[in-house]
Amino acid sequence: MNEKLDRIVRRQEEILRELSTPEIQGDSARFMALMKEQSELAPIAEAYSAQTEAERTVEEMEQLLKTEQDPEMRELYREELAEAEQSMQVLGEKLKILLLPRDPNDRRNVIVELRAGAGGDEAALFAADLYRMYVRYAESQGWKCEMMSLNENGLGGFKECTFMISGADVYAHLKFESGTHRVQRVPETESGGRIHTSTATVAIMPEAEEVDVEIDPKDYKFDVFRASGNGGQCVNTTDSAVRLTHFPTGIVISCQDEKSQIKNKAKALKVLRARLYDLKQQELHEERASLRRSQVKTGDRSEKIRTYNFPQGRVTDHRIHLTLHKIDSIMNGELDELIQALISQDQADKLAEGQSDAS
Repeated sequence: MNEKLDRIVRRQEEILRELSTPEIQGDSARFMALMKEQSELAPIAEAYSAQTEAERTVEEMEQLLKTEQDPEMRELYREELAEAEQSMQVLGEKLKILLLPRDPNDRRNVIVELRAGAGGDEAALFAADLYRMYVRYAESQGWKCEMMSLNENGLGGFKECTFMISGADVYAHLKFESGTHRVQRVPETESGGRIHTSTATVAIMPEAEEVDVEIDPKDYKFDVFRASGNGGQCVNTTDSAVRLTHFPTGIVISCQDEKSQIKNKAKALKVLRARLYDLKQQELHEERASLRRSQVKTGDRSEKIRTYNFPQGRVTDHRIHLTLHKIDSIMNGELDELIQALISQDQADKLAEGQSDAS
């Protein structure tokens, strides 16, 4: 591993030298590419440097303990030695994680699709609650949300909702949210006080660029229609809404959030591109899953991944067997504890796979 780390340090030094040259500063594309690579290598180089310093401290304290006779100084050396050894262990584990192969989609923006499942109007209300939960989480991360398409049920619930979240490492944080989310609570319309169980599905798709997915214009068509629902006078009186049909897959996408037909068409194509890219990723995943499969990384959207139990005030993620008794905070967008636990489990699984492959 040290040879690999030495190569990373040398590469980082090369990048820093190159970034300081006038030629690179005048080439914005090359400059941005190098800055991106530098940002990826910097945490590894910093951790390796700290680990090397801790190793030097261990060696120095061990040598001093061999010759020092003063009891008080020996105690100080032993304390510093123990701290350096602990630091070495922590940094060693950190470096193992930093050196894990990164999902190439981790830095991408995402397109989120929410759909009401079993439970009628209560399922649609739950889908709307999930939308607000993700928007508040996005706001806490400094990300931007943009509505792509919305189909409401008239009671404040969402039958279907598609929106985009843009920012730093969005997919890395949200990719484990795909799946069936289940809610258990007493609906406002329930006069008998009975607890109902409803579901909503969440699909997290990395935003795809045109170079990722080629779409032949012959493979789809646009239909235009008059938008319905809230949206203002212009939206409701012009044929600005669009329906995109993709013939090879049968995917149909409707967008009516914008007043401009051109903008709605652009949004629909963006959603289609993300769906097609996601399908391609799912196919690759299934090939890998035949070799090895873990709970967090199944990506099976039919499975129940999480339960939100309001009477008991708890949220349970079934993949990692984690239960948190803070449902109000979570529904208000405080998802960090859940998301970090899922990321940590995924990293642990990858480390275990690497050790298994090595043996």
